[in-house]
Amino acid sequence: MTASAARPRRDAFLDRRKVLQRALALPIALSFHEHASAGGQLEEPLADSVRSALSSAIANSAPPVPHFSSTEARLAYLRWLSAMSDRLYPRKKDFTERTEFLQTIWYESKRAGLEPSLVLGLVQVESAFRKYAVSSVGARGYMQVMPFWTRVIGDGDAGKLFHMQTNLRFGCVILRHYLDRERGDLFMTLGRYNGSRGKPQYPNAVLGAQKKWIFAA
Repeated sequence: MTASAARPRRDAFLDRRKVLQRALALPIALSFHEHASAGGQLEEPLADSVRSALSSAIANSAPPVPHFSSTEARLAYLRWLSAMSDRLYPRKKDFTERTEFLQTIWYESKRAGLEPSLVLGLVQVESAFRKYAVSSVGARGYMQVMPFWTRVIGDGDAGKLFHMQTNLRFGCVILRHYLDRERGDLFMTLGRYNGSRGKPQYPNAVLGAQKKWIFAA
């Protein structure tokens, strides 16, 4: 066989090889996009009230049960829960899991003096609502909490950050702590939470995601 006759076969082989390489690379690319955002909180001294709030979360094992001062307040919560459940359904199909998650989000955000829509937007950006998400720097769970927090206030068992209420309690308390440190500046607070203080990409992403979760009663 002449060189000129062999060239088309060689070219066809190389083309098939490139197609195969691209096909094999696709799952890798997809898995890369499944990685969680890095929750780059920095270790720092904590006020006693913050330390106490985080410590109590480790001891809790069940979703919190909200209590209401009036029937109207309870009905407002139920309307919120129904609306958020519909919006979250594409990401969490199981009714019980979805309800317990939203119930905990509502409870922990209110407890920390935060808007539930902000916390939901942050969870969407940080972990895409994946309970067992782990970032490249080791941040864990829904709100991508750094493992050192369990050492600062608990027994150092980072596995506890995969527990729903613990993770959401930690995330909300830490976010509140940063909000107080930044004197109410939400833009700087979000940057501090993500370890990108002063840069616009992360705060803009969270504030953009928050819009999906705002509820008009």
